[in-house]
Amino acid sequence: MTESADHVNRFEGSASAKGVVQAAQVHGGVHFHQEAYSATGVVPRQLRGDVRHFVNRSVELARLERLVSEPDDEPHVVPLVVITGSAGVGKTSLALHWAHTVRPRFPGGELYADLRGYAPGAPATPAEVLGRFIEDLGVPAERVPADGERRETLFRSLLADRRVLIVLDNATNSTQIRPLLPSGVGCLVVATSRDDLSGLVARHGALRLEVTTFPTADSVRLLRAATAEYRAGDRRADMAELARLCAGLPLALRIAAERAASRPSMRLAELVDGLRAETARWSVLTTEDEEGSGAMRSVFEWSYRALSAPAARLFRLLGLHPGNQFGVPAVAALAGAEPPQTRSLLESLVRAHLLERRPAERYGFHDLLRDFAAEQVGREESEQERTEILERCLAWYLHTAASAQRSIAPFDSYLLDERVPVPADTLSFSGYESAFRWYRTESANLVTAIRSAADDGFPHVAWRLAVVLRAVYMHHNAFEDWLTTARIAVDAAARTGEQAGQAESLENLGKAAFQTLRLDEAEQDHRAVLDIRRRTGDRRGAARSVNALGLIGLRRRQLDEAAAHFAAGAEIFGELGDRRWTALMRCNRAEALCEMGRYEEAAQIIEDAVTDFRDLGDNSGLGNGLYLLCRTQREVGRLEAAGRTIDAALAIARTEDNQVWRGHWLAESARVERARDNAEGALSLFKESAAVQRRLGDAGREAVALDGAGEACQVLGRFEEAAKLHRRAVAVYRGVDARWQLAGALENLAGALGRLGEQESGRAALEESLRLFGSFQDPQAVAGAQRVARQLARND
Repeated sequence: MTESADHVNRFEGSASAKGVVQAAQVHGGVHFHQEAYSATGVVPRQLRGDVRHFVNRSVELARLERLVSEPDDEPHVVPLVVITGSAGVGKTSLALHWAHTVRPRFPGGELYADLRGYAPGAPATPAEVLGRFIEDLGVPAERVPADGERRETLFRSLLADRRVLIVLDNATNSTQIRPLLPSGVGCLVVATSRDDLSGLVARHGALRLEVTTFPTADSVRLLRAATAEYRAGDRRADMAELARLCAGLPLALRIAAERAASRPSMRLAELVDGLRAETARWSVLTTEDEEGSGAMRSVFEWSYRALSAPAARLFRLLGLHPGNQFGVPAVAALAGAEPPQTRSLLESLVRAHLLERRPAERYGFHDLLRDFAAEQVGREESEQERTEILERCLAWYLHTAASAQRSIAPFDSYLLDERVPVPADTLSFSGYESAFRWYRTESANLVTAIRSAADDGFPHVAWRLAVVLRAVYMHHNAFEDWLTTARIAVDAAARTGEQAGQAESLENLGKAAFQTLRLDEAEQDHRAVLDIRRRTGDRRGAARSVNALGLIGLRRRQLDEAAAHFAAGAEIFGELGDRRWTALMRCNRAEALCEMGRYEEAAQIIEDAVTDFRDLGDNSGLGNGLYLLCRTQREVGRLEAAGRTIDAALAIARTEDNQVWRGHWLAESARVERARDNAEGALSLFKESAAVQRRLGDAGREAVALDGAGEACQVLGRFEEAAKLHRRAVAVYRGVDARWQLAGALENLAGALGRLGEQESGRAALEESLRLFGSFQDPQAVAGAQRVARQLARND
């Protein structure tokens, strides 16, 4: 098969955008060498700070020490510790304290993740955490696989020969942790959860430590240690009573100790009386059964009442923030305050143990304290005030995300209307790196902000924020967040009654569906969008929808229909004077013509589009145009020109450091070398392309490269290797809607099997290939069916 329609990934108007198609994991014995990421020398140091005044837990620490010091009866099993217990009992403190004591034994570094098991919004997904860990180990963001299973595989490979300590905090259950376990026996995993994590104990042999509340003696020891620098002479009886009122819970004890330390001239008995009164009040108002819950709430209230008025107000306003972690700019926007003032108040809350410092100049809540803050803001701020505060916060996220997308994906960014005013404190970014760093840090909060906006009366913000993030998601393979937010946005837009919003949100969902090869869903969404845009007279939007339907037709190999869609779109954009979109439509139409075998006609269209893209400075369009132009030149035998053209495209990919483009265009460069009778060079380029696609998680394009490598192997007489490569390509194509590519891969497989003497298997492959070719009506398909039929006849 001379050419396969391998453009399975298209955004906006072209095949060059940074997207991938996912398929099931393919297992096989053919392995291509990949870049050795461990050679980057990146050693993550992510542990949060150790806990001050850590006391006792001697039994638990001794058990933990035995885990790493005694000989292992099962040397091939990764050590795993699960620390369980009720909220506020000190699970994280124990995990971090012990982790700091053993960190010198792990020269490969430490990885830490808050799994958000009990935070607002959805818990962290394993794929999300793996993506961050892989980047933290030195893999560039654009090379992190999109597929969750491939992320697991890469993560285990990166840690296979390293000694790394991994702390997984606040897990929901065993299922959340299991994909995050490395295979390298030099690693150690420590997980904390309110769940007993029995699945990890049963299936992975985890050591489980159940942490309980402190006895009175240890509680008093903690109180004395935390107050020693500020108070002297406190009676043990008063200390014991304070410990009793805190129910032996370390979180409550530390908050109480800070309150006592901040009032050194007040007798401890007076402080105890105040807490006792607060406890009595809560015992009347509440009927909670959970261990220590009443004591915890009493301590929270007691400490909260001692804050200055500005600090108390900021604390309760943070109960409206959509996430559990936040930076100074977001909090300043929420509070309507200046950043320096905001930072000072946040630090006062840290000193009161009502907030914790987190890496990268961020702050975070214990989830119990967040719940308490949310209760206080509901009690002390009016509904109108709460609405205004949340709206201010959501507007900041919306417009800062819009600013980030303009730096991350300038040609694909969504232009916001004036429905939501721009806050004065919206962040701006100097370029791609700072914008992407902000997005990566805030990605979980952005998803939660969209959900909060949809649920709390701001659906007009919800759909706009989701659409703004579309370009970021599609350029960085964030399929999970993309699909989640797109679905929320469709519902939110419907509730607003804004037809433009409904169209944008459905288009967003349709693009996500297309990229994950759910073509029926994508078509349904895009046809609904087209109907809305035609009703409302949105010609530009209608033309974009026509293009989307054309891409679906091209993917299904409905070539005449696809070409007609592209021609219609180009005509509308031409009338609107949009040079870039007109060029995009022409390139897409030219691609359909290539699939029909009309290469000279396609080349004329592409050359004009390439000129437009070059004038506009659109490297994405230019590189894709050069790729298509190379294809036409190669097909008509202009091989020297084809080589120069694809080299120019690859130079753009290098300049932009875009691995999606590079991986795709390397395969075309390989085809040029194959046409030049340089099978060795072609095989090397196909292997390089396959390795890039594997890192990106693009199974569809990896299969294209594998199939091409198999053809090169056949030319070189390496038929057994060729058969393995073709089989892997066939396995991928069976897992996705790729009948055309499957037909060609089966034909190629049959050729290799025939040379290996496996006639029966080869004939079965040819018969299936013939059926698949016969399901298409275009000239290339007819020629393919005739070619396979002749081969079958020769084999009879």
